Amino acid sequence: MQTGHVTTPFGRRPMTLALVKGQLEVAESKPNICVEKWKVFRDVCEARERFGLQDRALAVLDALLTFYPETELDSGQALVVFPSNGQLSVRAHGITGTTLRRQLAALVDAGLIQRRDSPNGKRYAHRNREGEIETAYGFDLTPLVARSAELAALAQDVAAERMRFRRAKEALTICRRDVRKLITAAIEEGASGDWDAVERIYRGILEPLPRYPNRLHIEATLEEMELLREEVLNRLEMQLKTQNKDGNGIQNGCHIQNSKPESINELEPCSEKEQGATSQDEPGNKSLRQANRAVEPIKSFALGMVLRACPQISDYGPGGGISHWRELMTAAVVVRSMLGVSPSAYEQACDVMGPENAAVAMACILERSNFINSAGGYLRDLTKRAERGEFSLGPMLIALHKAHSDSSRKTG
Repeated sequence: MQTGHVTTPFGRRPMTLALVKGQLEVAESKPNICVEKWKVFRDVCEARERFGLQDRALAVLDALLTFYPETELDSGQALVVFPSNGQLSVRAHGITGTTLRRQLAALVDAGLIQRRDSPNGKRYAHRNREGEIETAYGFDLTPLVARSAELAALAQDVAAERMRFRRAKEALTICRRDVRKLITAAIEEGASGDWDAVERIYRGILEPLPRYPNRLHIEATLEEMELLREEVLNRLEMQLKTQNKDGNGIQNGCHIQNSKPESINELEPCSEKEQGATSQDEPGNKSLRQANRAVEPIKSFALGMVLRACPQISDYGPGGGISHWRELMTAAVVVRSMLGVSPSAYEQACDVMGPENAAVAMACILERSNFINSAGGYLRDLTKRAERGEFSLGPMLIALHKAHSDSSRKTG
């Protein structure tokens, strides 16, 4: 037992089990560790937020280290310094006595130093005839040596966290700029679509962001903003492709020469019944009608964004998880059967939207199944709107992602 290494504070200062635990851990640490004291101090400065320390506490710790004459802290030597409050105040840039005592207590509570109080609470040392210190009462710096590896790891973690935070802020700034300028360009140049609604979504994403956000706030907002940017780009891309097709059609139409004034197509009846269409011709006619419509397919989103917006679909994947698109489409078939969506409705959605987007639509319907009376009817309605080019998955995914982010912030 290391009973000789546990000391209690002088006077009215209480003893706590946390202090006992800290002293025992220091006593049981590896012996003969030697570290450079200013390197340890820099690690403490880097990780000070993890200990809840203020700048003045660091100034006091810096002053304590100056009273130890050696550059390196050796656990095999006595590491007790015993300056008076007046000396400490001078080296800590003249802080008041009340502030000094409060910051010393904060360093002790953080487990960075330990008190070695004398019987009367004064700080002093006993020396032998050769002038060497035999016993000293003051502040023990041994915890800095014992926790040097931990402090270095904390400092590296804090630096990495700061880098991640900086990178997330940079990415959000660029994404915000992209979305803002794309919306402005679409409005100023008269692009078709409800850009006022997109503007409202943009503002709604930024409103919950606090004045001083942390990394989690930044990353959650970044994910929503990236979804919105992808949706805006998808809309603009569809319009540009439609304009190119219309321009090519007009240009090609100028070169059409028909030597027969009454062509076969002009003499054919318009309806399928008048043409005498049979059931065997319906699949061909259906594919022909789909080709004639030439509706631009909905652009697929990143799988990770889909799973963050629709986390429930993962429970129906093979093995209770989804790692790629094939597993998402398999899970969508299971959800389709569970929600009572007919195979024909889902097949039609796959034909119009594409298999990946139909699976995403089923994942969105699953998330909102409590608010949807008929999942099959809802999917058919989405399919018809997509067939007319009036539906996109972006707003639906953004709304679901925002709802999950808001709920996680409230619970967190």
